[in-house]
Amino acid sequence: MKPTSEPEQLLPRVAYFSMEMALDPGMGTYSGGLGVLAGDVMRSAADLSLPMVGVTMMSRQGYFRQRIEGGQQVEDDATWDPARYATRLPAKVPLAIRGREVWVGGWQYRVESRCQTSHSVTVLLLDTDLPENHPEDRRLTAFLYGGDATYRLCQEMVLGIGGVRLLAALGQPVHKYHLNEGHAALLTLELLRDRLARGESREDAIAAVQAHCVFTTHTPVPAGHDQFDYPLALACMGPLVRELDVAELAGEESLNLTHLALRLSGWVNGVAQRHAEVSRTMFPGYTVHAITNGVHPWTWASDAHRRLFDQHVPHWCHEPELLLHAERIPAGELLAAHREAKHALIGLLSRTGGRALDPQRFTIGFARRMTDYKRPSLLFSDLARLRRIARRYPLQIALAGKAHPRDELGKRHIARLHQWARELGAEIPVVYVPDYDVDSARLLVSGVDLWLNTPQRPLEASGTSGMKAALNGVPSLSILDGWWLEGCEEGITGWAIGEDGPHDDELDSASLYDKLERVVLPLFYEDPDGWLKVMQGAIAKNGAFFNSHRMVRRYVLDAYSR
Repeated sequence: MKPTSEPEQLLPRVAYFSMEMALDPGMGTYSGGLGVLAGDVMRSAADLSLPMVGVTMMSRQGYFRQRIEGGQQVEDDATWDPARYATRLPAKVPLAIRGREVWVGGWQYRVESRCQTSHSVTVLLLDTDLPENHPEDRRLTAFLYGGDATYRLCQEMVLGIGGVRLLAALGQPVHKYHLNEGHAALLTLELLRDRLARGESREDAIAAVQAHCVFTTHTPVPAGHDQFDYPLALACMGPLVRELDVAELAGEESLNLTHLALRLSGWVNGVAQRHAEVSRTMFPGYTVHAITNGVHPWTWASDAHRRLFDQHVPHWCHEPELLLHAERIPAGELLAAHREAKHALIGLLSRTGGRALDPQRFTIGFARRMTDYKRPSLLFSDLARLRRIARRYPLQIALAGKAHPRDELGKRHIARLHQWARELGAEIPVVYVPDYDVDSARLLVSGVDLWLNTPQRPLEASGTSGMKAALNGVPSLSILDGWWLEGCEEGITGWAIGEDGPHDDELDSASLYDKLERVVLPLFYEDPDGWLKVMQGAIAKNGAFFNSHRMVRRYVLDAYSR
């Protein structure tokens, strides 16, 4: 690994642990928003010349490739070759898993700055596919979120315990360990074990671990918080469970990784103001701060918008807050950039969905992990009214998203979306983009005219897709939850669906249709100047603020420097 340079020595080195991390579209190391966020953190760290190292899993066989057959999701193999993207490191470390010695090696991937600097940061990809290991253990880093509870716990041992040991073996000094979600929580036990082995008292050792750990929790959805029965924990982790009195740290009933991370981290934050409030209710007794998520500016701006910002907002790549001057961009050039992005999207839809769409027609985008609480069906809850709206204001819809292979309800949502697309036919063209990934996401968020978001309140911890759209001048029509509670200025950056309160499908559906029919579509078709102002507002107010440069700077000032 590259030696630490002099400027980096001025700041504490941070090790950022995440089970998934979107580094390159060809690398199957991510499944969705959590991994995309982690990748954006590393890209901003490179742009800002921060002394950060990422730690994630190799996931040689990835998550899965999505294919649609007859409206049904089909999961295909997603194997990729790490040698095309990363360099194998000579170091490897052992740990005991299920009573066997398992060796963990690593690959080095370099995240290069995109802002005309020569800086880069390293990401370690942990790998157990080594000849020293038992065949079963060689597959522990094969699949992302694959297998049963035993497989998941073993994977999380590799990430947390193996990651800490590999950093030490590589001689990487770490001042702060940042746990991106509870998957990495077992690293705290490795730090605690090391302190106790050096003779520190339990009280002092716990305080020392807390001083070095930062924990970001990402979801109020119970399924997002991993927990394991103690018989399974004993089988996988052995005497470590009793030696460290893990039940006192992680919960008496089960090994709850979120509780473990909360207990052994000195700084805890949610990913939006509302999410921090919800988390404080979920986890009473803990101080949960708020650092709202952001997206990497250069990565998520379309090619046309990059050129536009380079010309009219110099240094935007390094200082995206300068995008608050988006109003000075000539209207014709902003519209031309959007037309170029829209044509690129229509090309994707034609290639993948087999359907040519009209570049003049209003296009709604909805793309995210297909799961029930995201309410992908809300837009289609009243097809008769949707048809009436479209007869006056023509519209078309671009959809995308994967359902977890074991999420049968999510798969049924995908099937229903395809059924509705067939029913709407030529009246309202609907195209579903299969195998949603970083590349197709970038075209979708920049090429649609409106970004739709319909989760059940308050289950949207933050959300970042709408931030990516805003960076490209695409306003949101969204439920008031997550980041949109902070980013929504009605009629200026976009529009709200419903009120801030408990979700109600009927009320939210009516509000969605009312906003489309009476506000959004009339503005688009009848007041081009008014629509342009909303596009400018999305960039100047949301793109300028909800970016990962601002987010990472907050982490440095509030969490890492404590």
